[in-house]
Amino acid sequence: MSDTPRQSGPDALSIDLGRLKADLAAVNRIGTIEGLPGINRVSFSDADMAGRRWLMQRLGEAGLAARMDAVGNVFGRWEAGDGPGDAAAVLAGSHLDSVPMGGPLDGSLGVLAALEGVRAMMEAGIAPARPVEVVCTADEEGRFGGMLGAQAIAGLVTPEWIEAAVDDAGVRLTDAMRAQGLDPGAAPRAAREPGSIAAFLEIHVEQGPVLERAGDAVGIVDVVSGCFNWSVTLSGAANHSGSTPMDMRRDAFRGLAAFGAGIDDIVARAGTREAKLTVGKAALRPNFPHTIAGEAEFSIIGRDVDEAAMRALAEACRAGIARAAGAHGLGVEIRELSWLAPVALDAGLADMLRQEAGRLGYAHRTLPSGGGHDAQTFAAITRSALIFVPSVGGISHAPEEWTEWADIERGATLLARALA
Repeated sequence: MSDTPRQSGPDALSIDLGRLKADLAAVNRIGTIEGLPGINRVSFSDADMAGRRWLMQRLGEAGLAARMDAVGNVFGRWEAGDGPGDAAAVLAGSHLDSVPMGGPLDGSLGVLAALEGVRAMMEAGIAPARPVEVVCTADEEGRFGGMLGAQAIAGLVTPEWIEAAVDDAGVRLTDAMRAQGLDPGAAPRAAREPGSIAAFLEIHVEQGPVLERAGDAVGIVDVVSGCFNWSVTLSGAANHSGSTPMDMRRDAFRGLAAFGAGIDDIVARAGTREAKLTVGKAALRPNFPHTIAGEAEFSIIGRDVDEAAMRALAEACRAGIARAAGAHGLGVEIRELSWLAPVALDAGLADMLRQEAGRLGYAHRTLPSGGGHDAQTFAAITRSALIFVPSVGGISHAPEEWTEWADIERGATLLARALA
């Protein structure tokens, strides 16, 4: 007989990596489309909804009570053993929707690691003192300009916002929801009762190079960057490229280029060390080789961990656009599509995660998140925490996105221990 004491409770938790691998492979078969690279489960597409139905079946097989709410959020609830029936629940999860041609782990890992954490608790004989719910949020990737699922749960979605929301192709959110059998008018009913959520836990790929470069197994996020999203249109005059003198042109492309050339200076002057400005989408009109661009439409995404710095970035962008437009005789229209303030996550949960990582012997660090995540929205209504695992090469939102299985196992184990 061994004299080694038998582990119990959270210390006895062991995730089944093979089962988690199989779940990830299964859901990503749904998001694989012949002729397109990567994963394609754009929110409210047929593939997205098929992934949600698959998840509901998987939740049920694990013994959880599965349901889908009015905006497409999926929940799998494990009722408390001896606790009160109305106790606030601990939620863990992320999202299954993807960007077009996205990676295999962004969002999916968080949902399926949460499910695996619950299964590990069940197999370890841990009876929860309060309800536990695995959650898969809708439209986290912001096809319609926000984080619809988490915002709906938090009670931050209004009927007016639902009615006004459109994607880049002009598709209305209301039409996309109705096409999948959802009632846009019922969206406010997705809000959870105040006090019904005790905490929210999320695990996600880092989507950056910091953890891999440092050789750390996990990251504990302390703050999520804020983000502003603009659509800018510079209007000049389309004209013949051969007969219009350079000094008489109102060239919208040159205005765009002049603004773009000043981005580094704007970030250095106005932002913190975490500041980022991105022009990721641009269109010229008429968009013909022998015609001067009469119009340039482009996006600006600004991020920082300090809201005052974000406002300074925004003002510096306005000034830079005005200078570029003035230099080239252009008109300016700026549409402010969204503004999400930076969010500090719960310090107590972050400290608990650091302690658990230490007990497990995992090299870890505290770091900010440059990308938006459901955890920042849940922070408006409950304690919220976010775990990062390393991204190979820092790549995400691309087919090459990957995290080594050993790192996935460590991150999922930490999530399970924290959940327990």
